[in-house]
Amino acid sequence: MIAFGGFLLLGGRAADLLGRRRVFMAGLLVVAVASLFAGFAANQGQLVAARAAQGLGAAIISPAALSIVTSLFRDGSERNKALGAWGAVAGSAGAAGVLLGGILTDGLGWEWVLWVNVPVSLIALAFTPGLIPESRSESATRHFDAAGAVTVTAGLSVLAYALLDASSAGWGSVKIVSLLALAVALIGAFVAIELRSAAPLVPFRIFRLRTLTGANVVGIMLGASLFSMFFFISLYMQQVLGYSPIHAGLSYLPLAVMIIVAAGLGGQLVTRFGFKPVLAAGMAFVSVGLLWFSQVSVGGGFVTDILGPSLLAAIGLGFGFVTSTIAAVSGVRDREQGLASGLINTSQQIGGALGLAVLSTLATSRTDHVMATGTSNMKTALTDGFQVAFLGGAVIAGLGLLATLLVIRTRDSRAHVEMANAEPAPAHA
Repeated sequence: MIAFGGFLLLGGRAADLLGRRRVFMAGLLVVAVASLFAGFAANQGQLVAARAAQGLGAAIISPAALSIVTSLFRDGSERNKALGAWGAVAGSAGAAGVLLGGILTDGLGWEWVLWVNVPVSLIALAFTPGLIPESRSESATRHFDAAGAVTVTAGLSVLAYALLDASSAGWGSVKIVSLLALAVALIGAFVAIELRSAAPLVPFRIFRLRTLTGANVVGIMLGASLFSMFFFISLYMQQVLGYSPIHAGLSYLPLAVMIIVAAGLGGQLVTRFGFKPVLAAGMAFVSVGLLWFSQVSVGGGFVTDILGPSLLAAIGLGFGFVTSTIAAVSGVRDREQGLASGLINTSQQIGGALGLAVLSTLATSRTDHVMATGTSNMKTALTDGFQVAFLGGAVIAGLGLLATLLVIRTRDSRAHVEMANAEPAPAHA
């Protein structure tokens, strides 16, 4: 996650400048090689290094793939359908990964969770040249801005590390305070470099697009509320309800199916109603689903405590993931699609790290407090902690709903509907 969150902006801009298909294929190759080495890791250091390389590969693939979709399809109804398909795949991947990970771990061993990426990546690599045309920015200036790339990648990586380690090291610890200060200094240096650069990695004029800025703010809230949801549901099922890894994985199936349905539907609804009302509805679904999850109990079960709220959250994820992406790339020039894709991916990932750090701290503090009273057992204390975390996630999603209503322009949303319905928007040959 540290490597993934840190390199997303660089991966997105590299796709614009070097060629989206070329960068996408390079990312697939990095993931394949890193996964192979990770499975053969003989010690913790080798495994961590290989996992970091996997994160780098993912940071190259993700914005390149998204910018390929947005450059292949014109802004409008066809792009909305394409991003609906993209959202269905990407949004359900987390749930499917939990299921397949449990099956592979129990059946073949943990190494196969890593090795399975090798044939998948190589098959995708073989098909890419024949299916995806090359595209890149046609800008006359092709300077890569090495100083900006180094400072923002280092700054985001340090920030991600600090957030992910905060719940265990303590927010007030010298380590976390120092890391956060270093991250702020690096990101500040990046801003100073970009303001002076003739060809910046991130042209700040892009933030004049208020809807793009709003979509990234909502993306942070969406990541913060939903990424942590998967984490806490998994812990609740296994630590409190006593589910095996495969049982826990199977319990995600309804959620995964609903994400696929909601993402496809969300892309179509954007064409009809605009991205603002659909995104607002998505954040509302997420908030209500997490609020429902905050009622989990020690003696609960799948039907009573998991199924209903997971379906609501899945609808919210499908709507929110697709529509925040559509809003983030809408109105962006073709030569900056990779940048816009990298920005929304970065917002969601950094939001996920931030949400996990904050909500894990809240959950751990509540669990420790309940255990300190000496009147409850571990399962009760854990459940109380999970309840607080889910409630915190509901509040974050509520803030995302508020940001959607206040920051994203209704005018841009309506203009998108008019443009999408004015004429068919065919894919480029």
